[in-house]
Amino acid sequence: MRYRAVVAALLAIVVSAVVGGVYGKGAQATANTVPEHYRTFTAALSAIQTQYAQPVESDRMVYGAINGMLQTLDPHSSFMDPRSYAQMRERQEGRYYGLGLTIQSVDGDITAVRVFEGSPAFSNGIRRGDVIADVEGTNTKGWTTEATVNKLKGPKGTFVKIGVRRKGFERLLEMNVMRDQVSIPSLSASFMIDATTGYVGVTDFAEHTDEDLGLALEALTKKGMKRLVFDLRSNPGGQLDQAIRITNRFVPKGSMVVYTRGRVANSDSDYRATDTPKYTTIPMITLVNRNSASASEIVSGALQDYDRSLVVGETTFGKALVQSVYKISGGAGLALTTARYYTPSGRLIQRPWDGTFDEYLTYTLKDQSERAKTPDQLKYTTGGRKVFSGGGIEPDLRFDGPVEGFSPTRFGRALQGRGLFAGYAEQFSAEGDARVGHSGPSRKIVRKGFEVDEAMVADFRAFVTGRNVKIEEAGWTKDIDFIRAIIRYNIDESVFDIATARQRLVTVDPQARFAISKFPEAEKLQELSRNRTAKP
Repeated sequence: MRYRAVVAALLAIVVSAVVGGVYGKGAQATANTVPEHYRTFTAALSAIQTQYAQPVESDRMVYGAINGMLQTLDPHSSFMDPRSYAQMRERQEGRYYGLGLTIQSVDGDITAVRVFEGSPAFSNGIRRGDVIADVEGTNTKGWTTEATVNKLKGPKGTFVKIGVRRKGFERLLEMNVMRDQVSIPSLSASFMIDATTGYVGVTDFAEHTDEDLGLALEALTKKGMKRLVFDLRSNPGGQLDQAIRITNRFVPKGSMVVYTRGRVANSDSDYRATDTPKYTTIPMITLVNRNSASASEIVSGALQDYDRSLVVGETTFGKALVQSVYKISGGAGLALTTARYYTPSGRLIQRPWDGTFDEYLTYTLKDQSERAKTPDQLKYTTGGRKVFSGGGIEPDLRFDGPVEGFSPTRFGRALQGRGLFAGYAEQFSAEGDARVGHSGPSRKIVRKGFEVDEAMVADFRAFVTGRNVKIEEAGWTKDIDFIRAIIRYNIDESVFDIATARQRLVTVDPQARFAISKFPEAEKLQELSRNRTAKP
């Protein structure tokens, strides 16, 4: 039967990869129980396959069983079906051949939710909110995202014909788009805030992030950068080697960046800076928030431990479990926790979790408060400053700002969460944009550098009420600065580019403005770091 082949292939490869590659000598006792558990599992699967009221796909049952096993362990061990595993590898590699779109099925319509700048989709005028209504003459209504992706991707240099439905246009916008290599950006933006202050935002840690950061820092240095705002807010993490290389750009060669400790000896590793860095003397402020996790916590924790950067913002998520990813049968993947991360001072970054993971997984939705600390959690930076273990990276200076540096009311968060700012921005086009569907009587035209005046605020309010959203007057009044900033940000991102949007947002982002005002403290910290380095 088909399920026996699936189970045998999956379990055999899982056991050999995980036990042989991770547990080493500790595998023997575990391996002795595998045949008994395997018989129990296959007997249950056989009963379901033959006796259940209706046919069930064996792949779905096996995948669900593996995922169920992993969910008894910790919040981050997980199973990836072939599609999810391929998407994960795509994000890690940061490159693929296609159009450069992220799509979702919204009410049965294949909708563009992100368009990568410089991609074929961007060059042809596709924008966020567009519906990919037709591919090669076939209506896509009801298609799955997976089926659509399979049609849109293809060899470099080949073409795909698509029909795009856009608000304000009666007919489909027809495009013949050439597939090309698409680079998924891992830097949100890099620019000069003022004559001496550089800014770099890192969105995740992919295979080319360190390379991209190096180029950005070189460009900013040529523009006169004397100090740096390093933005790791809402960065979910990524590849460990990239976190180490990026930290190495700011700390001396030979410095411990992070170490891991696991169940058996071969999961214990020390990771040090191996290159001679160029940026050990530049004053830095590192921005983090409650959505900064994993590799971003490794970087911010190491910079803090070496007194190398002033860390500003919110306490980070507290995710420091090492996931080893194994490719298993049929293109599926397994992310299994094999160790824990520790910062150079010996801090465990990982936050504890409850039995159901509920409190842990809803952490970012709750207002932060001072957590209880025990004496054994106290650690010290190389300069003697107190830091604490076991609950994410606590900032040196606290300033709440979970939504683009703001702390909006529940009403303001709902506007953001329901996509109303992004939806409003879909009506706009940039002056002089000649791409398909970016001009015409239905479009609202803006120039670069536009400001959100009272008329635009009123127009947005009408847009919101037109979506059957009740205006909460107290929330609207309290959130008005946030509302103006996010209207402008979404229009800038939609019709210009993310760098323009981010550069203009940083001028009003309360968290970022607070951080920039604290550069005198960052400079004092840099002196402490230099004095420590000069000591024998």
